[in-house]
Formats: sequence, C-alpha cells, structure tokens
Amino acid sequence: MKISQLLTPSLIKVGLESTEKEEVFEEILQLFVDNGLLRDRDAALAALLEREAKMTTSVAKWLAFPHGKIAEAKGLLMAAGISAKGIEYDSLDGEPVHVVIMVFAEIGNPGPHIQALAELSRLFSIPKFTARVRAAATSQEVLALIREEE
Repeated sequence: MKISQLLTPSLIKVGLESTEKEEVFEEILQLFVDNGLLRDRDAALAALLEREAKMTTSVAKWLAFPHGKIAEAKGLLMAAGISAKGIEYDSLDGEPVHVVIMVFAEIGNPGPHIQALAELSRLFSIPKFTARVRAAATSQEVLALIREEE
C-alpha cells in the first residue's frame, strides 16, 4: 500500500490553524468535505472521539494518527495536516503534535485500515522524516517527501 496514492495536495493542509485536538479534527474533516469524500461530519467526528477515548492516537513525538471506521467510507480515506505552532493533543509524552494524518475506513473491513496505519508507522519511523514533513512549506512538498520514502 502506498500512502501517496491515498493523499492528494487538496487533502493535505500545511499551516493548520487549530491548537486543540477537537478543533484540528474539525479542520481536517473539512478537507474530506471539500473534496466530496465525506458528508456526515458528525458521524466522522464521533468515530474519531470514540477511538480517542480509548487511548490517544498520538503515536510518537510530534505525530498523531487519528482514525476511525464510518459507514460512509468506501475503502480508505486519508487526509493530513501540518502545524508549525503545535496542537495540544493529550500526547503520552506531553509534547504538542505537529503532524496529523487522519484515516477513515469502512466498517467490517479492517485489513486495509490496519495496513495503512502500519505503512504510516513505517514511514514516520524513518529517522528525521517527521521533522522533514513538519518543515514542509506546501502540500505538494509533503506529498513529494512521502513519495520519496515509499
């Protein structure tokens, strides 16, 4: 699975304005809406908050992978946001998050969802990759960095 096949520049927002977790969820959800991939924002937000209530999706320094399963998803949906100032995210390390990759999967088909999270984990475990993505100036640059490492 290639993350670069799921993301497009219009699904990546460099310069997130939100500084709190739920606000950033709303801001990234808007990318799905703007791209015609999501209509039921409330169901998507509820899926994210339900998953987040179990345990934070901040998986490493500066990095979070909020995810959930929704009836509206047919296959995988993915969007990303980059924050220069950082987002209060209830991270295990107490640090703000700067890179957020949001993933939605269809209900009843866990395989692709798990594969996407595994591939994201692999990509972002590459030394300095998160810092390079965090420093990207445009959505095209973020996508180029991902393609380069795939």
